[in-house]
Amino acid sequence: MPEYDYDLFTIGAGSGGVRASRVAAAHGAKVAVAEEYRVGGTCVIRGCVPKKMLVYGSMFAEELGHAETLGWTIEGKRFDWATLRDFVNADVDRLEGLYGNTLASHDVEVFAERATITGPHSLRLASGREVTAKYILVATGAWPAMPEFPGLEHCISSNEVFHLEQQPKCLMVVGGGYIAMEFAGIFNALGSEVTVVNRTDRILRSYDAQIVDRMLHIAMGRGIDFRMHSQIKSVEKGADGCLVVDLGDSNPVKVDQVLIATGRDPNSVGLGLECAGIEMADNGAIKVDEYNRTSCDSIYAVGDVTDRVQLTPVAIREGHAFADTVFGGNPRMIDYGSIPSAVFSQPPLAGVGLTEEEARAKYGDVKVYTSDFRPMKNIFSPHAERGLYKMIVEATSEKVLGIHMIGPESPEILQAAAVAVKAGLTKQAFDDTVALHPSMAEELVLLK
Repeated sequence: MPEYDYDLFTIGAGSGGVRASRVAAAHGAKVAVAEEYRVGGTCVIRGCVPKKMLVYGSMFAEELGHAETLGWTIEGKRFDWATLRDFVNADVDRLEGLYGNTLASHDVEVFAERATITGPHSLRLASGREVTAKYILVATGAWPAMPEFPGLEHCISSNEVFHLEQQPKCLMVVGGGYIAMEFAGIFNALGSEVTVVNRTDRILRSYDAQIVDRMLHIAMGRGIDFRMHSQIKSVEKGADGCLVVDLGDSNPVKVDQVLIATGRDPNSVGLGLECAGIEMADNGAIKVDEYNRTSCDSIYAVGDVTDRVQLTPVAIREGHAFADTVFGGNPRMIDYGSIPSAVFSQPPLAGVGLTEEEARAKYGDVKVYTSDFRPMKNIFSPHAERGLYKMIVEATSEKVLGIHMIGPESPEILQAAAVAVKAGLTKQAFDDTVALHPSMAEELVLLK
């Protein structure tokens, strides 16, 4: 009889857990996964995928606004939230099925229930079944962080926003991170009156300040109301169903919905980690080494629950590296340098490498090249919005340290530019490249 029921038991069927389980099974391991909600995890079910689809839907409103300038006459145009919402959720169902098929095709056994750790090699399922595994992988992701104040029960998080019965006419978004900015942009474009409440005077802290300032200027020009240095004191629900929000330092604000988007905490509560003596960080993150191993040699963790870099592609790479290391005989570590990221605001912004502030702090003497331009696409728009690209280089060698941009399709353009930053190219390599004209991307090889 085998010593354990499984070679690998994964808790969580999100991006990192699915990749790790699939690859481990391909290496010949007997694998099982427990998922208490839906296969696919945050990104597929309630995160970047459905959110990006809402972004596309909301951006179409702006395109319609340009229609007459482009020669089109569209009569009777109107927006129906339920149609977009239901289409997005139907595609989420489709993607969940594909993820399930991936696990099934690799003979990974899936338990649609919660699993908790009872020891270094043992787990208990919600049904009461006890199982053992040579290795356990925790890939439970993160969960919306919710501040405490009276009336919080009347508010929603990004988990619920995809299932709203009606589009709010007036929406308050609480937070200054990418989730807050993206949903503020979505509902603003769809015609909602949007107020953003942030406890400091700075949003999107990890992005280049000059790019963020441009985004903030554009967002305000599009009608988003920003309340900086503000926090919710309480929320009361009126007889008419509307929410009255007390911000403490001004008149109460009346809205239809309050969306809390103040970040995400590692989803580690109630997993039984203490039963295996697993070391935790103060914020609930599972501490791991460079090979994703916890303080218990038989238990590993990947993805947002480790709170290293909360990005889906990073979780996928960590899961793959774990499987190759433990089951493939190929120990691998992840390089966390120069990871590209984007905010799908409207317009979107994207960046890779060091910001100007970070580069000056690390290198002292740097050069900054920029292009401040009005994208051709924006000529058709009544908004005189300008794009901004910037490149930060080390002063002597002119090695590119970071590239940051805001404008239409910035994430699509940035992905290719990230290769150059990762490869350690110099500005001269960009200068030597012939421009692709007319395009927005050509600004990258014309920076002055």
